[in-house]
Amino acid sequence: MIRPINSPFTRFAKKTSTYTGRPITFIVAVLVIVVWAVTGPIFQFSDTWQLVINTSTTIITFLMVFLIQNTQNRDTEALQIKLDEIIRSIEKANNALLDLEEMDDQELDRIREGYAVLARKERESTTE
Repeated sequence: MIRPINSPFTRFAKKTSTYTGRPITFIVAVLVIVVWAVTGPIFQFSDTWQLVINTSTTIITFLMVFLIQNTQNRDTEALQIKLDEIIRSIEKANNALLDLEEMDDQELDRIREGYAVLARKERESTTE
Protein backbone atom coordinates (compact mmCIF):
# COMPACT_ATOMS: atom_id res chain seq x y z
CA MET A 1 0.00 0.00 0.00
CA ILE A 2 1.33 3.41 -0.95
CA ARG A 3 1.25 5.95 1.84
CA PRO A 4 0.84 9.66 1.13
CA ILE A 5 3.66 12.07 1.88
CA ASN A 6 3.42 12.87 5.60
CA SER A 7 6.39 15.10 6.30
CA PRO A 8 5.48 18.79 6.18
CA PHE A 9 8.89 19.60 4.71
CA THR A 10 8.51 16.96 2.00
CA ARG A 11 5.06 18.26 1.07
CA PHE A 12 6.42 21.82 1.02
CA ALA A 13 9.44 20.82 -1.09
CA LYS A 14 7.26 18.91 -3.56
CA LYS A 15 4.79 21.77 -3.98
CA THR A 16 7.55 24.34 -4.26
CA SER A 17 9.40 22.34 -6.91
CA THR A 18 6.16 21.92 -8.82
CA TYR A 19 5.41 25.65 -8.76
CA THR A 20 8.96 26.80 -9.49
CA GLY A 21 9.16 24.51 -12.50
CA ARG A 22 6.23 26.16 -14.25
CA PRO A 23 6.63 28.64 -17.11
CA ILE A 24 4.69 31.34 -15.24
CA THR A 25 7.27 31.26 -12.44
CA PHE A 26 10.03 31.86 -14.96
CA ILE A 27 8.06 34.73 -16.49
CA VAL A 28 7.58 36.29 -13.04
CA ALA A 29 11.32 35.98 -12.37
CA VAL A 30 12.14 37.68 -15.68
CA LEU A 31 9.65 40.45 -14.90
CA VAL A 32 11.27 41.02 -11.50
CA ILE A 33 14.65 41.42 -13.20
CA VAL A 34 13.17 43.77 -15.81
CA VAL A 35 11.51 45.91 -13.12
CA TRP A 36 14.77 45.98 -11.17
CA ALA A 37 16.74 46.99 -14.28
CA VAL A 38 14.22 49.69 -15.24
CA THR A 39 14.39 51.20 -11.74
CA GLY A 40 18.18 51.52 -12.01
CA PRO A 41 18.11 55.09 -13.32
CA ILE A 42 15.51 56.07 -10.71
CA PHE A 43 17.83 54.94 -7.91
CA GLN A 44 20.90 56.19 -9.82
CA PHE A 45 22.28 52.65 -9.97
CA SER A 46 23.18 52.96 -6.30
CA ASP A 47 24.88 50.34 -4.18
CA THR A 48 21.59 49.73 -2.36
CA TRP A 49 19.81 49.19 -5.68
CA GLN A 50 22.40 46.55 -6.63
CA LEU A 51 22.36 45.03 -3.15
CA VAL A 52 18.60 44.44 -3.32
CA ILE A 53 18.82 42.12 -6.33
CA ASN A 54 22.07 40.48 -5.24
CA THR A 55 20.77 39.67 -1.77
CA SER A 56 17.36 38.53 -3.00
CA THR A 57 18.73 36.20 -5.65
CA THR A 58 21.38 34.81 -3.31
CA ILE A 59 18.84 33.96 -0.62
CA ILE A 60 16.41 32.41 -3.10
CA THR A 61 19.17 30.38 -4.74
CA PHE A 62 20.51 29.19 -1.39
CA LEU A 63 17.10 27.96 -0.25
CA MET A 64 16.18 26.44 -3.61
CA VAL A 65 19.31 24.27 -3.59
CA PHE A 66 17.99 22.39 -0.56
CA LEU A 67 14.47 22.07 -1.93
CA ILE A 68 15.71 20.81 -5.28
CA GLN A 69 18.07 18.35 -3.61
CA ASN A 70 15.27 16.99 -1.43
CA THR A 71 13.03 16.46 -4.45
CA GLN A 72 15.86 14.93 -6.47
CA ASN A 73 16.75 12.54 -3.63
CA ARG A 74 13.16 11.28 -3.41
CA ASP A 75 12.85 10.93 -7.18
CA THR A 76 16.15 9.04 -7.39
CA GLU A 77 15.16 6.74 -4.54
CA ALA A 78 11.84 5.95 -6.22
CA LEU A 79 13.57 5.36 -9.55
CA GLN A 80 16.06 2.99 -7.91
CA ILE A 81 13.24 0.98 -6.36
CA LYS A 82 11.47 0.75 -9.71
CA LEU A 83 14.65 -0.36 -11.45
CA ASP A 84 15.32 -2.91 -8.71
CA GLU A 85 11.85 -4.34 -9.24
CA ILE A 86 12.41 -4.59 -13.00
CA ILE A 87 15.75 -6.34 -12.49
CA ARG A 88 14.24 -8.67 -9.89
CA SER A 89 11.32 -9.58 -12.13
CA ILE A 90 13.37 -10.47 -15.22
CA GLU A 91 14.29 -14.13 -15.02
CA LYS A 92 17.74 -13.92 -16.63
CA ALA A 93 18.71 -10.65 -14.95
CA ASN A 94 21.74 -10.47 -12.67
CA ASN A 95 20.20 -9.85 -9.24
CA ALA A 96 23.61 -8.83 -7.90
CA LEU A 97 22.95 -5.50 -9.64
CA LEU A 98 20.03 -4.67 -7.36
CA ASP A 99 22.00 -2.52 -4.92
CA LEU A 100 24.66 -0.96 -7.13
CA GLU A 101 23.99 2.48 -5.68
CA GLU A 102 25.32 1.18 -2.35
CA MET A 103 28.70 0.14 -3.79
CA ASP A 104 31.87 2.21 -3.75
CA ASP A 105 33.51 3.56 -6.89
CA GLN A 106 36.04 0.74 -7.23
CA GLU A 107 33.32 -1.92 -7.13
CA LEU A 108 31.27 0.01 -9.69
CA ASP A 109 34.30 0.38 -11.98
CA ARG A 110 34.96 -3.37 -11.78
CA ILE A 111 31.34 -4.21 -12.68
CA ARG A 112 31.27 -1.56 -15.43
CA GLU A 113 34.44 -3.03 -16.96
CA GLY A 114 32.83 -6.48 -16.96
CA TYR A 115 29.89 -5.11 -18.92
CA ALA A 116 32.22 -3.21 -21.26
CA VAL A 117 33.96 -6.50 -22.05
CA LEU A 118 30.59 -8.15 -22.75
CA ALA A 119 29.61 -5.26 -25.03
CA ARG A 120 32.91 -5.47 -26.97
CA LYS A 121 32.51 -9.23 -27.43
CA GLU A 122 28.92 -8.74 -28.63
CA ARG A 123 29.98 -6.04 -31.14
CA GLU A 124 32.81 -8.23 -32.39
CA SER A 125 30.50 -11.20 -32.87
CA THR A 126 27.94 -9.15 -34.81
CA THR A 127 30.53 -7.62 -37.16
CA GLU A 128 32.05 -10.98 -38.15
